[in-house]
Amino acid sequence: MTKEEIIEFGLSLGATYLDFPFSQNSGAIDYAVLRHLKNKKIFAIIYERNENLIVALKQNPEISQELREFFVDVTPAFHMNKAHWNDIRLGGDVPDDILQNMIENSYDLIKPKRKVK
Repeated sequence: MTKEEIIEFGLSLGATYLDFPFSQNSGAIDYAVLRHLKNKKIFAIIYERNENLIVALKQNPEISQELREFFVDVTPAFHMNKAHWNDIRLGGDVPDDILQNMIENSYDLIKPKRKVK
């Protein structure tokens, strides 16, 4: 998947929006962030590192570890909680359908929970 395809897919999941939280003029890496509209929580961070396009996604800790063991291109997230977040190198050994499932899972983990009365 390309950066544009990931953004399009993430925006199709529901109440989401694209954000660029870091100024491009500061010399910082250009991070594209997908957030939930209601609680503003991040579910995907897309950026380049060492000439590789990376997407960071939240996962359950057990699943995070399994994905790292199964795929070479899934590693602990660079700037996030290593138990819950993985970096996925795009164009590597993670198939697009698995990547889409990971994006959906990340979205489900951060979306607001319904209150039971």
